Amino acid sequence: QVQLVESGGGSVQTGGSLRLSCAASGYTVSTYCMGWFRQAPGKEREGVVIINKDGRTTYADSVKGRFTSSQDNAKNTLYLQMNSLKPEDTAMYYCAAKNTYWCGGSWTTYNFWGQGTQVTVSS
Repeated sequence: QVQLVESGGGSVQTGGSLRLSCAASGYTVSTYCMGWFRQAPGKEREGVVIINKDGRTTYADSVKGRFTSSQDNAKNTLYLQMNSLKPEDTAMYYCAAKNTYWCGGSWTTYNFWGQGTQVTVSS
């Protein structure tokens, strides 16, 4: 049974940093498409970064240069290092997975989700 558990969210001021973790079980993270997504109140869920099975990453333009995804295969855990945080980064952050050939596409194509972790950035 695939399970994803996020942690690491919190409240920071503008310019601060947070590191999110996504602990996976029931499968090996390097064999699935993985992604970090976020949803702000009143807005549609959006992709933050997609991690392909070969490790290649695709970041949203809004986070390029500030967010970095990594993974620890020994711990079967995905991380999202978020630096230079802005108020517009405030959202619930989710990690997600799918076992398909193509890792792109809408968030709706991802079928395994964690419960989310809240990130709040104050000005």
